Amino acid sequence: MMIPVLPCVSLPETLAFYGALGFEVTHRQTTPNVYAATRRGDIHLHFMGMKKLDPRQAYTTCLVLVPEVEPLHETFAEGLRKAYGKLPVAGLPRISRMRKGQSRFTVVDVAGNSVVFIQQGAPDDDEEEGAAGSRPDAPSNSHMGKALRAAARLRDFKNDDAAAARVLDVALAREAPAAPLERARALAARLELAVVLGEAERARALRAAIGEAPLSDEERAQIQPALDAVDALERSQASQA
Repeated sequence: MMIPVLPCVSLPETLAFYGALGFEVTHRQTTPNVYAATRRGDIHLHFMGMKKLDPRQAYTTCLVLVPEVEPLHETFAEGLRKAYGKLPVAGLPRISRMRKGQSRFTVVDVAGNSVVFIQQGAPDDDEEEGAAGSRPDAPSNSHMGKALRAAARLRDFKNDDAAAARVLDVALAREAPAAPLERARALAARLELAVVLGEAERARALRAAIGEAPLSDEERAQIQPALDAVDALERSQASQA
């Protein structure tokens, strides 16, 4: 067994954060060095003090393989809501959003460490894109479809919402033809990013565009889960005020 040792600025804040995720402290010391050990089931994370660490510039990352990611994400999200009064999806700390079928999510702690929880047996990003291409609702190989896949990689694997938004903005601004449902999926994906990025005016415009899209009732039903997820995200952010 290998155990990662992650840096931290404030040990109490770090342990409080991981406590909200259900980790228990199995060892803690302040002298001669700041150090702590935590555990959640078979997952072990250790921490060492590093006073000069700038969380905004942190790049430490570790990967954790788990049997299932969706239930774990739900558990973590519930714990963070209780601890912080909201679901932190931006800034520090934060947890990445989860969508149906997603194979991983990332937790970024108060010191800027990224802990990526990956479902066992999940493909990497290129393989996952190929597997997704076999689904009936998968993006096509059109310019819009490629943009949707690229944005999903940036959102899910790179945790770069701003870059994902730029990819979709470029695709949506093009005059190249796109199937109405696929364009609506891109609008919905960009809407979620607008909410996360605090782009209120852009979000309103995207909602209007989705409402005006020439979709059948069946097609609107297909994109409704994505819109429901955005609504839930907006409610979560509204509770922060």
